[in-house]
Amino acid sequence: MTDQSRKGAQNNVRAVLAFAFRHWAAQKLRIALVCGFVCFGVALEVLVPMIAGRLVDALSAGDRRGVPLLFAAMVSLGIGTVVARHLSIAVIVPFTLRMMSDVAEQAFRRVQRFSTDWHANSFAGSTVRKITRGMWAIDMLNDVVLIHILGSLVVLVGTMILLGLHWPLVGLVMGLGAIAYIVLTVLLATRWVAPASTLSNAWDTRMGGLLSDAIGSNAVVKAFGAELREEDRFARLVGKWRNRTRRTWMRSTWSGTMQLGVLWMLRTMVVGAAVWLWWRGDATPGDVTYVLTSYFVLHGHLADIGYHVHHLQRSVNEMEELVEIHDQPLGIEDRADAEPIAITAGEVRFDDVTFRYGTHVTPLYEGLSVTIRGGERVGLVGHSGSGKTSFVKLIQRLYDVTGGRVTIDGQDVSHATQQSLRSQIAIVQQEPILFHRSLADNIAYARPDATMAEIERAAELANAHDFIARLPKGYATLVGERGVKLSGGERQRVALARAFLADAPILILDEATSSLDSESEALIQQAMERLMHGRTAIVIAHRLSTVRTLDRILVFDQGRIVEDGDHAALLENPEGRYRRLFDRQSGAVRDEPEFIDA
Repeated sequence: MTDQSRKGAQNNVRAVLAFAFRHWAAQKLRIALVCGFVCFGVALEVLVPMIAGRLVDALSAGDRRGVPLLFAAMVSLGIGTVVARHLSIAVIVPFTLRMMSDVAEQAFRRVQRFSTDWHANSFAGSTVRKITRGMWAIDMLNDVVLIHILGSLVVLVGTMILLGLHWPLVGLVMGLGAIAYIVLTVLLATRWVAPASTLSNAWDTRMGGLLSDAIGSNAVVKAFGAELREEDRFARLVGKWRNRTRRTWMRSTWSGTMQLGVLWMLRTMVVGAAVWLWWRGDATPGDVTYVLTSYFVLHGHLADIGYHVHHLQRSVNEMEELVEIHDQPLGIEDRADAEPIAITAGEVRFDDVTFRYGTHVTPLYEGLSVTIRGGERVGLVGHSGSGKTSFVKLIQRLYDVTGGRVTIDGQDVSHATQQSLRSQIAIVQQEPILFHRSLADNIAYARPDATMAEIERAAELANAHDFIARLPKGYATLVGERGVKLSGGERQRVALARAFLADAPILILDEATSSLDSESEALIQQAMERLMHGRTAIVIAHRLSTVRTLDRILVFDQGRIVEDGDHAALLENPEGRYRRLFDRQSGAVRDEPEFIDA
């Protein structure tokens, strides 16, 4: 393993433990109680071998008075240990559950707020796997550190002190041996097993992403009869995961074997030291019993330390990707002084806007300035990649401008809270996405407090009520994942109903009637006309026939607005780009094609 890999593993351990400690600090009282009960219970356990040794001496001497007292002391120590252990578990259960809940909620909150780019580059299945695997790893980490490792360390220190006070040689042998065992265990776990475990977890995450991708796209798989192809792809990935996981498990096995060998060596030295002391007459049978019993207690805890250190490393490995989610920058964040935006007229202005995606050298927009008046209905047309979709994403502040500013009613969108901005912009996407919930829940997503009468009225305006009413369960019908139980036209009308219910002052329509049958298209066009009335409407047009009745049309080309006017005015320019696009769609010319979104 390279030095870089070792440093990476050490950094991961530090990052995960720091993450855990921050969450522990939020429950200081529970942490103190858990540690207190664990230390108290284990301290009682350390005293048992000493009492056992005195009991053997009392039995040998026939001390009928001392034997019952020592026996009662052993019973009391046992009861105290059991009670302390129960109390420590009783406290750590709510402590861990709250920590798991907090971490899961915070991770979900961050994922919800990550940038559009982050979601575009991430598998949903992989993200779910990172969160759930990391959340359950917290349970393992808390138990290992707070219950097992802490208890084992208390036993080690307590045993070394008690034995060292009575027989320094035995205490020294046992202490040095235990420390050597612990150091070996930690080194094997962090330097040898951990890197292999990190790699196998990465392949596990990829496997979750591939499963999600293939299952979510099952309709396409069936359409092309590609089941065997997807199964082969999955089998190849499983093969790589299996090889990586086998290496991790075998390293854990060899690590356990080496630790067991060290424990047997330690046992031989401790027993040999005790027998040697007895041989010299420096130890009674009770003393030997004390030493041997102490060692067996310590042996059990040392064996557990090896086991638990590996579990600790495993939990660290499984939490790494969750911690990365928490450390990942959001991308688009509210400013510290951000305030809710109040949109009334709905005037949208691009003021000398420059914008580039990520690290792209060439900007998409450079010095773009345009104003859309409040209540104006504007169409955006142009070739694919000309800048139409980016235009509306900047209005929603899904991206931040590189230069200049975007304002609504004179208010810079970058100074507004994202929630207040987007809640006042209704959008109907080209491919509407529905939740696997009821039709009523999907429509009411725009306004969760809406009454059933308001939901039905919105559906009527969107021409969706009739088809919903014909369903056996009506508005209580579940639509399937992403709305797969509905046709494309039905999903569009549900999305339009959601926009009607939102009643936002600004409306963005990514018009998607081109792939629908004529009846569905007519119903949706009618609903769209109703929806645009009385509000600022921006329509990304794929069929130029849909923009004829709009107040204004902006023609985009390579991030510039090359033409601006209504349908009739733009057609008057025979050399204009809009006229050329229109002629090609209407079949007026037949030479080389010019592509627009379709």
